[in-house]
Amino acid sequence: MIESVSGIGAANVSGNVRGPAPAGGAAAAQGPSFDQALAQVVGSAIDTLQTGEAVAIQGVQGAAPPMKVVESVMAAQRSLQTVLSIRDKAISAYQEIARMAI
Repeated sequence: MIESVSGIGAANVSGNVRGPAPAGGAAAAQGPSFDQALAQVVGSAIDTLQTGEAVAIQGVQGAAPPMKVVESVMAAQRSLQTVLSIRDKAISAYQEIARMAI
């Protein structure tokens, strides 16, 4: 789970959440925007899930060793748990904002 999330921190997302800096302003470290970083993490999770599924099928067919099957399935499970955790936090934040008085 930490492997997937550490990619967000490494991308320096917090420096570019509100968009690019004004043209005349100080040059800040440019990194991917939040949506780009999120898309990258989700894409990585999907790749991990597909790899886990493919290796599990190979394991059933006898083409992959059991240890590799277990490692791949566990990596897929960690990725799924990470995605679900991010989803739950996003829903919780949305509900909190929806409860705010205008």
